[in-house]
Amino acid sequence: MALFPPTSGRAAAMPRLLDLDSRGELSAAHVRLVAKALGKSERTVWRWLAAARKDHRLARVEAPHFTVTTEVRRLLALWGGNASRVHAELVQRAADDPNAPAVPSLSTLHRAIRRDLTRGERAGLKSGEAARRAHDVFGQRPPTHRNAAWEGDHKHVPVEVDVEGELATPWVTWFIDCATKAITGAAVTAHAPSRDAVLASLRIAITRSEPFGPVGGLPGQIRVDRGKEFLCQTVTAAMGALAVPVTDLPAYSPHLKGTIEALNDAVEEMFLVSLPRYTGRQKLNRGRLADPDAPPLTYEAFVGLLLDWACWWNTRHHPSALNGRTPIQAWQADATPLTDVSAGQLATFALEDDGRTYTISTSGVRWRRRDYLAPWMNGRTGTKVSVRHLPHHDDTIEVFDAATGRHLGSAFLAAAASREQIRSVQAARTAAARRLKADLKAAEKLRRRRFEASTTAAPPRPLTSSTSAQAEEELGAAAQTDRRALARPDLVPHGPAPDTWARPRTARIPTPDEDQADDR
Repeated sequence: MALFPPTSGRAAAMPRLLDLDSRGELSAAHVRLVAKALGKSERTVWRWLAAARKDHRLARVEAPHFTVTTEVRRLLALWGGNASRVHAELVQRAADDPNAPAVPSLSTLHRAIRRDLTRGERAGLKSGEAARRAHDVFGQRPPTHRNAAWEGDHKHVPVEVDVEGELATPWVTWFIDCATKAITGAAVTAHAPSRDAVLASLRIAITRSEPFGPVGGLPGQIRVDRGKEFLCQTVTAAMGALAVPVTDLPAYSPHLKGTIEALNDAVEEMFLVSLPRYTGRQKLNRGRLADPDAPPLTYEAFVGLLLDWACWWNTRHHPSALNGRTPIQAWQADATPLTDVSAGQLATFALEDDGRTYTISTSGVRWRRRDYLAPWMNGRTGTKVSVRHLPHHDDTIEVFDAATGRHLGSAFLAAAASREQIRSVQAARTAAARRLKADLKAAEKLRRRRFEASTTAAPPRPLTSSTSAQAEEELGAAAQTDRRALARPDLVPHGPAPDTWARPRTARIPTPDEDQADDR
């Protein structure tokens, strides 16, 4: 068995054999060793050595053969990779031009195409760039931690659903965490998506809301592929305010965001293909469908099923890259700290501002010739405010103080307000009235001045009642006072002691003589 190809082995062995031959050290054993290694006979090696001694030819001289030229490549592109049509074109040109080069046979042309063009080049000349790219090799990004990078994309759903009586193919806009393969947020639209779909999906992902929580938070970066909805000023400003860069990948480069592209393929192969009125289902002869009148899903039902599938993907699916774990298990096993966004920051996230100032009136805030109300507006008429809103969603707005920029609250469209919303405004107004009434009654009590009862002719003295705090303060001061300092023994003279009391006896002082006797 040869260890090396004969052609490359000959080129490698001949310089060594010539060197041994020039020094007079070449032997049959050397030739036998080379022949065995290359799988050739000793006679063949001796013949190679003779050719090398004669004209220094170290390898086989290739015979002249036909090669694929630029002209042939362009003809292959013209005829969609059909070598027979290219050969016929070359024959026709040679017949029309006597000075044209000789045309090879069809089999020679086939051999040249297989030899000189790679599989990818042949596929590209036949079917285009996508076919060529299928034969390329791509590296993988090194593994990272959760929320290090997200990838986002739009997926046109090949399923017809009922949208208010009309059939439409919806779109889903979603984001996926590259490290754990977990879907962080998704939004569905019945039409081609715009920036509002991107912002809605991002808001769900960042707030870690159901059904995707606890997955989410603030990513390190977001990768998209030149989608105008992803790169609009509203999206870049919203993420830029949170210091999250949006990486713009080259157009038509799905391999640069392979995680989200794999999700787009998986949702169709694992879920969408099973839904009624799937546009890619099998057809009968003449392109007829087996059940053309299949009832479509309603838009609401489709959104519910899609969100259920996203929950299944996160909690029960086992991607091969996660070594038997589900995305949620991989997420929870990652100890990388998460960055959450406060409610104050989210109040302005993904909202547009027209730069104008408005005034709260008795009808609320007048914006775009419509009135917006909220319970918190009671008592704030005349306040200057600014308005921010989610693109293409004018049912609610966010109102901010024009002077301080403080978020005051949300407001709803008065013309489309529900009964509960109207009741909330009325309840807030009633509560404010009750609170004011209680304050006024308390003030009236403070106005009433009472006076102490008089037993002598004197000016009236206001009657004040000590509060509980004042009473505690006085009792504490009394407890700290030394009661012995309050004693007054000279205030009332003492009387004679009763006869029944035991009186103290007076001690007798001894005389000097008695003291000397005691000393002796």
